[in-house]
Amino acid sequence: MKIIILGAGQVGSSVAENLVSEANDITVVDTDIPRLQAMQDRLDLRTVVGNAASPHVLAQAGADDADLLIAVTASDQTNLCACRIAKTLYNLPTRIARLRSMDYAEHPELLDDSNFAVDFSICPEQEVTDYIKRLIAFPEALQVIEFAGGRLSLVAVRAVGGGPLVGRQIKALREHLPDIDARIVAIYRNDTAIMPDGDTVIEPGDEVFCLAASEHVRAVTAELRRLDKPMRRIMIAGGGNIGYRLAASLEDRYEVKLIEHARPRAEFLASNLHSALVLQGDTTDEMLLEAENVDDMDLYLALTNDDENNIMSSLMAKRMGAHRVVALINRRAYADLVQAGRIDIAISPAQVSIGSLLAHVRRGDVAAVHSLRRGAAEALELVAHGDRKTSKVVGRRVDEIRLPEGAMIGAIVRRSQREVLARMSDVTVHETEERVVMPHHDTVIEPDDHVIVFCADRRVVARVERLFQVGFGFF
Repeated sequence: MKIIILGAGQVGSSVAENLVSEANDITVVDTDIPRLQAMQDRLDLRTVVGNAASPHVLAQAGADDADLLIAVTASDQTNLCACRIAKTLYNLPTRIARLRSMDYAEHPELLDDSNFAVDFSICPEQEVTDYIKRLIAFPEALQVIEFAGGRLSLVAVRAVGGGPLVGRQIKALREHLPDIDARIVAIYRNDTAIMPDGDTVIEPGDEVFCLAASEHVRAVTAELRRLDKPMRRIMIAGGGNIGYRLAASLEDRYEVKLIEHARPRAEFLASNLHSALVLQGDTTDEMLLEAENVDDMDLYLALTNDDENNIMSSLMAKRMGAHRVVALINRRAYADLVQAGRIDIAISPAQVSIGSLLAHVRRGDVAAVHSLRRGAAEALELVAHGDRKTSKVVGRRVDEIRLPEGAMIGAIVRRSQREVLARMSDVTVHETEERVVMPHHDTVIEPDDHVIVFCADRRVVARVERLFQVGFGFF
């Protein structure tokens, strides 16, 4: 595809890096010349210097024959204006905009073709907020992602000695949980991927990826480590967009303390949050953390815009006794360095939000894409279409599908219609029923199945997508 990316910040550069590796023709537009030069030195792409909302600049970037526009600058207004121009002047087919303000979600009609002409909108801050909330719901997890509207969850857990399944073969999971269908789709041992089978032994320290119906996740997690107590006390360092959104969504159910350095912002937070305690101060101030009983916190979240401050304050909070610490880190090198050390979880905002963008770029019918292990692996939700003649997967058993090495079909969400007799009117209506299927070697893929595929190495993703593309006979 020919893709124009507006904005070379953290989100834009992460998108470019992912898409360039898939042999797309990428052009990046930004006003920051050094940043563009650094990207061009590192990646095989074209850059254009200028205002992303200028018709002349969009023309230079090749808008007249581009397939996709991804507007991810830091300005909502620039992103919206660029989408409108791309539609009106160049009839660019697909336009995606990053929108940080919550106002636009309340007025979706502003994004239709008669207004700003945005086909899809993303809000990385909200996606990171939702991601952290899932981690709070599952305190033992390193990563929690959902498929099929939340019916199915993939959870990464660090195995700890003493867990019922640790030191035993994976096939023992069926004996321990006979009434629960679950699948261990990958194990990372010393940062090396292991594609497991029933005889694989789980060792302490393994990073284990488990796939199960969402209501069964905690039972599966308990096989790998002792379950933590539910969280009650949470301290958030940083009152920016993410910190504010998170505090507002948690304050009714948890004891929340929020530290913000800038006094005007702290005053804004205090007037807009109801029960959360807002403190004005430095997140790396040891005396402040001690005075606010950081040692009594179930979770400490460092969510400022400064990677170094987040790392330092998280390390300090952990040393002072916080049970679990999470740091927001933009630079991937930093995230890789601190993960699995004293900091329990390092979150890369760009990697969390990249999936919603990739789902619109992937070939075939891709319902969801999730980046795992800070971009090293991926999990995809692909929709199977066609029949045995037009598809390489439909009508075939799992063991007949020629998946590349490092890819595994972890689960299937199967949708079926059933007839229900309405009590009041005696009219038969059709309801869609969804059920989670953990496939075995002889499970046959049916049309419209949502197939969850785990790719331990993201380099095999393109080959997986090609498997799910239908032939011309389908059309």
